[in-house]
Amino acid sequence: MKKITVTDTLDLSIPERIQLVEDIWDTIAAEAELVELTEEEKKVIDERLEAYHQNPNLGSPWEDVFKRIVGKK
Repeated sequence: MKKITVTDTLDLSIPERIQLVEDIWDTIAAEAELVELTEEEKKVIDERLEAYHQNPNLGSPWEDVFKRIVGKK
């Protein structure tokens, strides 16, 4: 397989670059169990989980967050 450089990717159209990123992400997600978290990352996750358990109504569902991000109501 030929190595792809950053310059090579800039020659791709935007849809092709988006597809490339999606394809790369899919290969990472397929091996997600191999990604190791640092102790600091684990601590942050534990803190956020504890905050959620203390007040589960404080957050927003993903659908609401997405709508706010893209500007749709």
